[in-house]
Amino acid sequence: MVSHKVLVAIILLNVYIGVQSVFYLFGGVILSVLFIMAFLNGPRLLDWASSPPHLQFNKYVLTGYRPISSVQDCIRSLFYLHNELGNIYTHGIPLVCFLVLLPLNIPWSQISVTWLGVVHFLACLSPQLGSVLYHLFMNHEGGEPVYHTLLKLDVCGICMINTLGALPIVYVTLLCYPFVRTVALLVYILLSSHAIYCAVTARSSVRRMRSFAWQALFRFSFFLLRWVGVGGGSPTSLRYFLTMDALAVLGGLINITRIPERFRPGLFDYWWAPSCLCIGACWTTCCGSTATTVPQTDPHSCPCPCVSTTGL
Repeated sequence: MVSHKVLVAIILLNVYIGVQSVFYLFGGVILSVLFIMAFLNGPRLLDWASSPPHLQFNKYVLTGYRPISSVQDCIRSLFYLHNELGNIYTHGIPLVCFLVLLPLNIPWSQISVTWLGVVHFLACLSPQLGSVLYHLFMNHEGGEPVYHTLLKLDVCGICMINTLGALPIVYVTLLCYPFVRTVALLVYILLSSHAIYCAVTARSSVRRMRSFAWQALFRFSFFLLRWVGVGGGSPTSLRYFLTMDALAVLGGLINITRIPERFRPGLFDYWWAPSCLCIGACWTTCCGSTATTVPQTDPHSCPCPCVSTTGL
């Protein structure tokens, strides 16, 4: 175990580094975690057959399962190697980065409709937060009921980026058509509410992914409106618009097909599992969402003639 003096020294070093730069603080935290992991011994890990039944959802991951744990032991698992550690950190690091950096990069002074920036910010945070909680506490001693609650929270986070992330796109595309814009926003919110219900109650990953199909088609219709020049919004954001949804679909396909570990069971138990690859697509989608939303706040980048009077 690491002595208290060593831990205090590490914390003080982080504070000092943090004063210099936020980025140095992130680096200090990562170095601290690696340092603690070198001294902290975790519990005996389980194989797939010995793990609790509700955690046996991926038969291609054969080893590295944490035993049933208390809240404190789940948090302690941040500091030793197991098959969910990569998932936790590949969600957690983007969560911290978005939380700190995204508010600094949204041009708040150019946005007259403040909720556009707010919902975009929440959309980028929600999938990361839900997934961190899911992967960190999925082996909680509360058993299957707690696991399914966390899974629903994780799914809701994914639903939120689909729902909240599209609202600024709908709003700006129909900026010159206030009545149609209001109807479209209401329809999309109702459609998204149904999609969230279907996704949360789905019994398989395939059905869960199907729940988002109508949302995807609705968003694609707005891409077509912009492409033919009917809708408003920055022309430069179209490529990000298409890339964003393409990556979201790719992330979902990776998750349900269990690639790459289905080809070599046991080889990817700790790294490069579908969730790690899926979150790569997810946070890239968030970046694409930012690249799609931010240019639309420039009053000179939108072909719609009424934009100059709205402050967008």
